[in-house]
Parts: sequence; structure tokens; C-alpha cells
Amino acid sequence: MPTYEYRCNECQRKCSTFVRSMSMSDPEDLRCPHCGAAGLQRAFSTFAHHRTMQQVWDNSGPPSAMGDDDYYKDPRNIGRWTEERLEQLGVDMPSEAREMIDAAREGDLPEPLKDA
Repeated sequence: MPTYEYRCNECQRKCSTFVRSMSMSDPEDLRCPHCGAAGLQRAFSTFAHHRTMQQVWDNSGPPSAMGDDDYYKDPRNIGRWTEERLEQLGVDMPSEAREMIDAAREGDLPEPLKDA
């Protein structure tokens, strides 16, 4: 059963209401749970849009040639260039490098990046 959001015409606050019938579109018998007013108007509900890691990387792009310091402050980008370059070269990532990159993405930054 759907949950609809309404905005109160009196106090302008939003409230959510579980509706037992999908055909119910008129909130005649609904009251604002905040002020008790009967004047409710249907509101647009918010929704979430989740992006894949590939979409995040595609949107952020490569670091600039001038050295964009903010690029590497995002832990998702740490080691990204190394991963991509080794893949292009057909070389397996050394386990020590993989561990450092994974640790950095979890918040344990390598010494040179801690002060960045």
C-alpha cells in the first residue's frame, strides 16, 4: 500500500500518510498531525538516486595536469590512477600496493597524504 506525503495549508509542515487504497487521492478525512488542521494538499515525495562507483569516477574525471589537491582528498580516488595504469599495462597490482590503497580508502592515509 502506498504512503503519500501532504503539506498542511495552515502550518506548512509535511506529513506522511499510509493509505489503504491506491484510489484514494482526496485527503478529505485527513488531519495534520502537527496542528490538527484539515486542509492538506498532496506534496511531491523525495527519492534517492544511488550512483555506481564507475559513475562517481566518470563524473569526477582524472586529476588535472596541474595537480588538483582536492582530487585526492576524496578517498575513492586514492590509488585510482595506479589501478588504471597497471590494468592498461597488463600488470597485476602488487599485494602491498593493494593493501595500501584499500587502507587509504577506509581512512588510513599513507604518510605523504596525511597532511594534504
